[in-house]
Amino acid sequence: MNLTRRDALLAMAGSAALAALPRARSADTALPAPALAGGLRHSACRWCYQKIPLDDLAREGRKLGLESIELLEPADWPVVQRHGLTCAMAMGVTKIPEGLNRVEHHAAMVPGMVERIKGCADAGIPNVICFSGNRAGLDDEAGLENCAVALKQIVGQAERSRVTVCMELLNSKVDHKDYMCDHTAWGAELVRRVGSERFKLLYDIYHMQIMEGDVIRTIRENHAYIAHYHTGGVPGRHEIDDTQELNYTTICRAIRDTGYRGFLGQEFIPVKDPYASLADALARCSA
Repeated sequence: MNLTRRDALLAMAGSAALAALPRARSADTALPAPALAGGLRHSACRWCYQKIPLDDLAREGRKLGLESIELLEPADWPVVQRHGLTCAMAMGVTKIPEGLNRVEHHAAMVPGMVERIKGCADAGIPNVICFSGNRAGLDDEAGLENCAVALKQIVGQAERSRVTVCMELLNSKVDHKDYMCDHTAWGAELVRRVGSERFKLLYDIYHMQIMEGDVIRTIRENHAYIAHYHTGGVPGRHEIDDTQELNYTTICRAIRDTGYRGFLGQEFIPVKDPYASLADALARCSA
């Protein structure tokens, strides 16, 4: 139960082949999943279901109403697309502890992100994730400026490709000690400095409940800076049911009230039957 996303993604990375892939079905032309009320598009984060083969997760998830399996490397995109799904949020080339806030990372990460954006465009993938990196003694203002310098070199390709680069807000209190992009205000300021509709935030509700609380008001005031959402039960990052403190039905209504009709990624680690928990989560978020 102490597994983190970083552990899971590192474990899966060894099997990811980064060779050129054929053009696959895009998110806009994917076969429809079963209709769910509520207006949000439903996704699940791959790393939370490692014990389930990706083929099985895509096939069974689509029956539940999923339109996406996300946080995938390029080699896995065709697997979910064969089942009529997309990858709502592709993995980029930055790392949680080592990201765009350090100038010394830019030489590798900037061209790497540009190439990943091109790959996303070719495969019809709408979003790609990036990370700020840890502070490691770096001042928050300097980190903002360094991230902005890197992202301004990236967003031109994102605009041409119509792919949105999303920096994730993570908590530095429990799961990702010293992570820099750990408050909505910091992330929103970065979006303003970059000044492109193709760079926004991934607002992780689990992480921001731990760091800030006041989730609904924060979403209402900052929704213009947000392109994607993640869920997770607090505390523990397990099911988003009545065992935890957040009311996801009310939160998702607030998200819809902002006009958002994009993807909501379920990012909880199930301790019960994973498909039953996923079905329950989709129902709560669609009510």
